[in-house]
Amino acid sequence: MSILNQSSVKEFILLGLSDNPDMQVPLFQLFLMIYMSTLAGNILLITAVRLDNRLHTTMYFFLSNLSFLDICYTSITVPKMLVNIAISSKSITSAGCYLQVYFYLFLGETECILLASMAYDRYVAICNPLRYNVIMDTASCIRMISVCWMTGSVGSSFDIFFICKLRFCGHITIDHFFCEAPSLVQLSCSDITMNNIVFWVVGTMVLLIPLCLILFSYIQIFFVIVRIPSGRYKAFSTCVSHLIVVIIFYGTAMFAYLRPRYSATEFTDKMVSLVYTIVTPMLNPLIYSLRNKDVRRALSLLGRSTLILK
Repeated sequence: MSILNQSSVKEFILLGLSDNPDMQVPLFQLFLMIYMSTLAGNILLITAVRLDNRLHTTMYFFLSNLSFLDICYTSITVPKMLVNIAISSKSITSAGCYLQVYFYLFLGETECILLASMAYDRYVAICNPLRYNVIMDTASCIRMISVCWMTGSVGSSFDIFFICKLRFCGHITIDHFFCEAPSLVQLSCSDITMNNIVFWVVGTMVLLIPLCLILFSYIQIFFVIVRIPSGRYKAFSTCVSHLIVVIIFYGTAMFAYLRPRYSATEFTDKMVSLVYTIVTPMLNPLIYSLRNKDVRRALSLLGRSTLILK
C-alpha cells in the first residue's frame, strides 16, 4: 500500500453522528437550535456585563472572557457540521481539518487555564477579602487573561506540530463529527508514540495542573466558609456556578484526552465530545445567570431597555 504524506491528503471524511438519512433533518434542527442558543446566551451575557456598571468587577470580567471563549469554541465545530448535514457531504479539506484541530485545542486549553484563574479569583475574594482589590487589580486581571491565551496557544502549537508530521496510508475516514485530535492521530500509519507523549504532557499542563489549583482553591474556601458564623450560603453561592462548569468541562475533557484510547467505544467518544464542545458552551450562561441575582438583574434591565427602544 502506498503511503501518502499529509500534504498529499486533500480531504478527510467525517462520518458524523449518524449515517441514517432519516436522522439528518432532526440532527440539523437540533444542533442549529443549540448553536443559536449558545450564541444568544453568551452574547447576552457579555452585553449585560458591559452595560451594567455594577458588573464591572473582576469576577464578571473573567465571566465575559469565558462567554467569548465559548462562542469561539462552539463555532469551530458546529457550523461545519451543520453545512455537511445540509448538503449531504461528509468531507472536510485537509487544511480545514488541521485548522479545526488547532483552534479547537487552542480554545479548549485556554478555557482550562481560565477556569483555574476564576477559581483563584474566588479564593482571593473569600479567603483574603481585605486585600482583594489590591491582588486582583486591573493589571493583574489582564496579565492572567494574557497567560490563559498564551498557554493555550503554546500547548496547541506543540500538538498540531506533531499532528502535521503524521503520514496516512490512505485511511482518511474519521469516525467523528469533527476533526478531534485523538481520532485523527489514530488514522495515521506513522509511529504515534511522540503524539501520545505530547498529548499527555500538554494534557497534564492544561488539565491536571489547573484542576489541582482549582481543588486547592476550593479546599481553602471550604475551610474559611465553615468558620464563618453567618453568611455561609452567600459566600458559597458565588462558587457553585463555577464548580458546576468545572465538573462538567474537566470531567469530559479528561475522559477524552487522558484515558487509554482502547477504553471506550467511538459512540462513547462522540457523546463525551458533544458535552464539552457543544452542550457546555450552551449551558454556561444559563448556569451563571440562573444562580446569580446580579446577572439576572442585568439581563432583566437589558431586556426592558430593548423593549423601550422598540
